[in-house]
Amino acid sequence: MNLYDVIKKPIITEKATMLDGKVVVKVDKRANKIEIKEAMEKLFNVKVAHVRTVSMRGKQKRLGRHFGRTSDWKKAYVTLAEGEKLDFLQEL
Repeated sequence: MNLYDVIKKPIITEKATMLDGKVVVKVDKRANKIEIKEAMEKLFNVKVAHVRTVSMRGKQKRLGRHFGRTSDWKKAYVTLAEGEKLDFLQEL
């Protein structure tokens, strides 16, 4: 799997921004913790302490009288090493 396929996008929520020293990202469902760690270190030039993953179930949605589901997805809580910082909301 390519590095750019592992990390999909950052998750920027109120809860995710309050976590000190951690970054929350949406990742590929097939990616494991080792691949996520290597991708974060190479793409963002930060040192990763450890990774925790959560498989999220898709939500049930309704369009008129038809019901469906959004796709299942996976997110990763990436704990950065001491002294490392990664901010997706930097001012340009």
